[in-house]
Amino acid sequence: MVDKRDILRGNPIMVGLPAELVEILLSQCKIRRLKDGEFLYEQGEAGEAMYGVLEGRIRLSNSSPDGRELLVMLAERGDWIGEVSLFDGEPRSQDAYALGDTQVLVVARHQLDTLLDAQPRLYRYFLLMLCRKLRLALSYVESAALYSLSSRLAQRLLDLQQYYGSEEGDDINMHLPQEDLAKMLAVSRQAVSRELKRLEKAGLIALSYGKLRVLDREGLRAEAQAESAGQ
Repeated sequence: MVDKRDILRGNPIMVGLPAELVEILLSQCKIRRLKDGEFLYEQGEAGEAMYGVLEGRIRLSNSSPDGRELLVMLAERGDWIGEVSLFDGEPRSQDAYALGDTQVLVVARHQLDTLLDAQPRLYRYFLLMLCRKLRLALSYVESAALYSLSSRLAQRLLDLQQYYGSEEGDDINMHLPQEDLAKMLAVSRQAVSRELKRLEKAGLIALSYGKLRVLDREGLRAEAQAESAGQ
């Protein structure tokens, strides 16, 4: 089982957090265990806690009235989720449920308020976390408006490489069905499949069932910057 301290020490946003503040934060936390498919929270619910992923993964997604799904994020070990509703007081904007057996670190609203009142310098770390997520979200909005699917896909693969891949030498493996990748980009699975096969033929990636291996990072970067939607 992962030590609770790992969720803080393993999160890049929390690097440099004073040890005494880590202990204070940990004293306010509990662990919640989820089974595969179990909801952590649902869209529209009041936000009563934020969560750090200790083990497993959490899928965050939005659904339209006609059942279409936009996959927003796959939160893995070291990721914080659910903090936005604690700070702005608005309902949850996504569904969040476990992929496989999952453990999360739980910080309730009243616990976070008490912690930040006692240690206001912690606001800086949460602000950095929110800024990082905002920059990423804005980049996706810009990408959807200005760039073609091929460029958007290449950039998303680079993002997945950075956040969700596990290094094995010069390659990075990602366990991600094409259907999920399509839901991240809000396009059909068939469109993503065609683009992935083209990238594979170009020697930039290698495909297998439920897995994707990046072979040429620089080539993907060039692909991501190659063309806009209007060209």
